[in-house]
Amino acid sequence: MKKSIFLLLCAIMILNLTACCGNINNVKILEWESQVYSKEEIESAIKVAAEYFKKGFSGCTLTSITYAGDEKISDYSDWAVRNDADEVIVLISSFDVGRKGGDGSLNPNSTYDGWMWILARTKGGKWRHVDHGY
Repeated sequence: MKKSIFLLLCAIMILNLTACCGNINNVKILEWESQVYSKEEIESAIKVAAEYFKKGFSGCTLTSITYAGDEKISDYSDWAVRNDADEVIVLISSFDVGRKGGDGSLNPNSTYDGWMWILARTKGGKWRHVDHGY
């Protein structure tokens, strides 16, 4: 039953992301577990990263995204401090680059795996993108 509900929620999430973000069609949202963030908090962070991807990665296709795990929080806690926030979350994604190489800074016709998204927020507030990359 839990797995069915999870799969249904993932399908709804994918439909929502596809509707708002034209270049993330067929993105896989991979399973995660967290003792720190709720499913809704993680999903809202994924939406922020997907929207940033849509606007900033022209010619690229987001193929998967997931929460990096609770253990990454301490590795990146200084990002919260640097960005005048209380919390940080790290996501991991994969995306394909088209023949033009996105904005020219990416390798054309390639796949980027393990691309990180760092988001920060003040407790209970909205996530905001603060950095991305390897």
